[in-house]
Amino acid sequence: MTKKNKDLSLAQREELLRALKVRFDKNMNRHKGIEWAKVQAKLEANSEKLWSLNEMERTGGEPDVVGYEKETDEYIFYDCSAESPKGRRSFCYDREALESRKKHKPENNVIGMVADMGIELLTEEQYRELQKLGNFDTKTSSWVITPANIRKQGGAIFCDRRYDTVFVYHNGAESYYAARGFRGSLRV
Repeated sequence: MTKKNKDLSLAQREELLRALKVRFDKNMNRHKGIEWAKVQAKLEANSEKLWSLNEMERTGGEPDVVGYEKETDEYIFYDCSAESPKGRRSFCYDREALESRKKHKPENNVIGMVADMGIELLTEEQYRELQKLGNFDTKTSSWVITPANIRKQGGAIFCDRRYDTVFVYHNGAESYYAARGFRGSLRV
């Protein structure tokens, strides 16, 4: 695998910051009490995190600030697209699951793509937190971090929202569907 250039051009940085600010201003309920100027200053000081946010944006995640952790002085971004990000669907859970498929292998796996993007896969708890900010995945679903004991037995878990309720389901880790992707988080 070739190492990706994790530098954005000035034009790419400006375009990303503009898109993030528009989304931030449009969705103030997601980040009450947080000032954009402070978020932007942190982003401008960390080009690698800005690159990761650009990857979230490029693949359809529509990242937005959902919190601030005072102890670590970090802003927390989640993918806030209404449905599971379009550029991250039809992937099985991890490399082991991908390699176990004999036919019709998907292009990639979730855990590998998360690592390549420099982000974290949402946990079930984080997914539930996200759902308090709006209605997400009402037509799609998203893989979430799978507990080791479930993964060891060949399974993986995913979540969605139906009937105004968040559901957690299981599937074989090697499965993949056009309507299932994944959501990530990033701390800056």
